[in-house]
Amino acid sequence: MGRLGVVDPSSYSQPDLITTEHSALNWKVNFGATKIQGSVLHRFKVLTANLDKILLDVRDINVTNATLLAGGSELPINFFISDAVDDIGQKLTLELPSGTAKGSLNVRIDYETSSSASGLQWLNPTQTLGKEHPYMFSQCQAIHARSVIPCQDTPAVKFTYDATVEHPSELTALMSALIDKKEPGKTLFKQEVPIPAYLVAIAIGKLVSRPLGENSSVWAEEAIVDACAEEFSETATMLKTASELCGPYVWKQYDLLVMPPSFPFGGMENPCLTFVTPTLLAGNKSLADVVAHEIAHSWTGNLVTNKNFEHFWLNEGFTVFVESKIVGRMQGAKELDFKMLSNLTDLQECIRTQLNKTPELTKLVVDLSNCGPDDAFSSVPYIKGSTFLRYLEDLFGGPTVFEPFLRDYLKKYAYKSIETKDFQSALYDYFIDTDKKDKLSAVDWDLWLKSEGMPPVIPNFDESLANVTKELASLWSSKSVAELADSAEIKKTISIHQLIDFLGKLIESKDIVDLNESKINLLESTYNLKSSKNAEVRFRLNRLIIRARLIKRLDEILEFANSNFRMKFCRPIYRDLAGWPEAKPAAIRNFANVKDQMMAVCSHTIEKDLGLK
Repeated sequence: MGRLGVVDPSSYSQPDLITTEHSALNWKVNFGATKIQGSVLHRFKVLTANLDKILLDVRDINVTNATLLAGGSELPINFFISDAVDDIGQKLTLELPSGTAKGSLNVRIDYETSSSASGLQWLNPTQTLGKEHPYMFSQCQAIHARSVIPCQDTPAVKFTYDATVEHPSELTALMSALIDKKEPGKTLFKQEVPIPAYLVAIAIGKLVSRPLGENSSVWAEEAIVDACAEEFSETATMLKTASELCGPYVWKQYDLLVMPPSFPFGGMENPCLTFVTPTLLAGNKSLADVVAHEIAHSWTGNLVTNKNFEHFWLNEGFTVFVESKIVGRMQGAKELDFKMLSNLTDLQECIRTQLNKTPELTKLVVDLSNCGPDDAFSSVPYIKGSTFLRYLEDLFGGPTVFEPFLRDYLKKYAYKSIETKDFQSALYDYFIDTDKKDKLSAVDWDLWLKSEGMPPVIPNFDESLANVTKELASLWSSKSVAELADSAEIKKTISIHQLIDFLGKLIESKDIVDLNESKINLLESTYNLKSSKNAEVRFRLNRLIIRARLIKRLDEILEFANSNFRMKFCRPIYRDLAGWPEAKPAAIRNFANVKDQMMAVCSHTIEKDLGLK
């Protein structure tokens, strides 16, 4: 594939020559054809004299016209679309008149999306909770905005947008923007803070809302909205805590939209409107930390953004770091450290399984010259990145020293897109004239940024909560069913987060004595696993059932895999089943039956996990 652009290997656009300042979307959402039809009017800033063409990213988009708007007149311009590059899309070339000067340039593109646009999911009424109305939503990260809008689909470019959306009048339309005006069948939106294309988002369905705080509501289908309001009742506290840590909240509104089960991620930090998976509805707020993560993105990712996805850790490592601090302030320092230690269990599992054939993707800064961001996506930037930041915090003197630096860094690069070297220089500039300057030379940047595998240094965490789970995992791994049945140790009370971590550590145990039906039954009865509504618990239990090779429970494993298409759960389950010869054919058949209900990013990666691609 090679690098498509100088600034961003995954984008044809040339932000060093021209950049988008504002985009006006005029959309008609056609549920019958499963397409968005309409236009986008881009206001570009031309940065170089005599620019002869504009290059934009598209993917399966049907462009009908391109028009230059200048001085009240409209000038049609030539355009052509290149052949597709797998997992990336196509290049749209717009030819400009000779002698185009630096400065402002307005171009309107009339187009329609494909009915199978990778960034859009169309659900028929039977796939919704209410069963009466269709539902549509987008997921543009990492590089799927190009299937929804012809655009500079790179986080190096940030622009404001407004949108006029025509939709069925009985449905509610929401976007990653503030609602400017509403009338039946038409909603107008405004996003006045510049954002990268991957943060443009839309959802349309039979939706209702409940208040969560002064500038915060939760949206969902009627059947679950009250449960959602209860589950996410701490949102306003999280938002306040994040503001204390990171600085003023600039997006005005913070709403949550609880998505249908086919949403592929835990959450998506769309400004003003975070999308979250319904798998967070555990009934006891035990998985609401994901909301703290998405709130943190309001600063780390949305305000200060990675310039391209090779530096994705600047978005996600910082966000996990801030999320853990929000949790720490609300639940205590021990919980903060336990959360970060639990993350390391997940990272170890990711490196051992998902990335075992691509160790180069376990680096903190990756090379995406020949790899799409979707294929590089893993927990590495999240967990290795946040561990690096915790290491730096400890090195420079702890939270009282490092948190003021964090605020300074976020203020310095607010509204900008940056690379890792920008973070390095911010750290250097902040500490060079202080009594901590000698610590700057102690950081081995190459080791942290370029080495493969687990973090090179594990910070000195409080291990009191993690030791409990470690001992339990050791006990369950090394003892027979008979020995365990008589053990008082296994009956100790543990928290839901300790249970999740313990089950994760058990999956990671190299050898487990007597991993059979009896041991799984004992595990289930000891910890009431069968009655758990917690998706993280059920996910880990299913993986242990697979490891125990209990073929007669294959149906319930597949039932869990079909209950949601969140990639965090689906991909490891399908990977595990692919390694079990007896179950693999059934897994492939099941995937073939349900893949059309998945978003493209999910089905595309599972095809690879199953060895079908």
